[in-house]
Amino acid sequence: MQNFIETSRHDPEKIEPSQRLRNFDEIYHFFNNRQVRKQAERCVQCGDPFCTTIGCPLQNHIPQWLKAIADRDLERAFKLSNESSPFPEILGRICPQGHLCEGACTLDDGFGAIAIGAIEASITDLAFSAGLQLPFPGIRHPQKVAIIGSGPAGISCAHFLLRAGIGVEMYEQADRPGGLLTYGIPGFKLDKKLVEQRFKLLRKAGLNLHLQQKIGQDIELSELIEQNDALFIGIGATRGRQPGIEGEDLPKVMLAMDYLIEKQQQQFGKKVAEKFSMQDKKVVVVGGGDTAMDCLRTAIRDGASQVSCLYRRNEENMPGSAKEFHNAIEEGVEFFFNISPREIRHEMDDMICIEVEKTQLKERDDDGRQRVEIIPNSEYCFKTDIVILALGFDVAPLPGLEKSGILTDKWGQIQTDQTSGITNNPQVYSGGDCHRGANLVVNAAADGRKAALAIMRKMLA
Repeated sequence: MQNFIETSRHDPEKIEPSQRLRNFDEIYHFFNNRQVRKQAERCVQCGDPFCTTIGCPLQNHIPQWLKAIADRDLERAFKLSNESSPFPEILGRICPQGHLCEGACTLDDGFGAIAIGAIEASITDLAFSAGLQLPFPGIRHPQKVAIIGSGPAGISCAHFLLRAGIGVEMYEQADRPGGLLTYGIPGFKLDKKLVEQRFKLLRKAGLNLHLQQKIGQDIELSELIEQNDALFIGIGATRGRQPGIEGEDLPKVMLAMDYLIEKQQQQFGKKVAEKFSMQDKKVVVVGGGDTAMDCLRTAIRDGASQVSCLYRRNEENMPGSAKEFHNAIEEGVEFFFNISPREIRHEMDDMICIEVEKTQLKERDDDGRQRVEIIPNSEYCFKTDIVILALGFDVAPLPGLEKSGILTDKWGQIQTDQTSGITNNPQVYSGGDCHRGANLVVNAAADGRKAALAIMRKMLA
């Protein structure tokens, strides 16, 4: 260990843009046994590991599994990595490590942080390839828990309940499980086989998965509460926000999640509507988060002739990860900063005009972000064929909440106890984006684990 002077930080090899734009495959080749060991050996093994205590919402055993893999003990590293995390091979790929564990790494200032995310993903990839298995005891308790939603929070809750031998009935309205992991994150960031692999493990452990089950239509919320000993709600936040401007409902204007879902369905072999094809079209994405980056990079692969991003703040204030921003630039996306849309209209030449205004950043608001101010008389027309709005997400209402005594706040987010995830109904728990609002996958995973542990304490006391 502590070989950070002799060995520099190296990230996984990345496929060249000209090659990766030909398909939706993952763009990184993760570490082999030798590479993962060499990168792990750089760890300082801090007495107070900030990567875990400050940087990781799951408080993963990062120094411990780094040492294990550096010592060539893949099985121990695999078990330690999966002890606190419900899907490390996924979080290692999609977590914004620069803002979390790697940003808190002691070596980040001067030597380059340990490549925690890539090592995390590689450990489980290598372990599964070597035939290692995760131990589940089988269902050994009479109680059962229903979970609504098969996204990150739901998977996490199910994982930890099944590990305790508690039966889980999971209800998902889509035709495939995984929620955001399946339909909201493109394949070039997350191979869908990894999501399928996790569900195979959970089903083998005793998960009963019910697909295409819409609450309030196919089954009532009250039925699930009545038929089970506890219920966890992890439906996410999937209702796209609109800017509230004229023209936002035009046929050539679409919401980010609608586009991403259609494109993923296409990857699964389904025929999609022609309006979602970007072949030879100019495409503008409005927004600066990771979902905007996903749409931009998807449109490039979808054959768009030109792809542009409009964001009302500057580059330094973009909420999306720097890694995804730079990947988008490499793949040919153009970025236009400090402009804000004020109207969208259909032109005589069948093009779309986004009338935009220039902006400037002023003093900071209470949330710490600089306030955006419109520059007077700065409007101009930005012409395109298609507009994709990636402006964040709200929680879609779940039928039966109020009737079941489950309170929501003014944004429709489910209110819970911060230490247990329990709602006002003592039988119902919740977590993830439907509680927090649109947030990180790792925070949803932490919420699911927190609720599972609370359910266990109550059931098995």
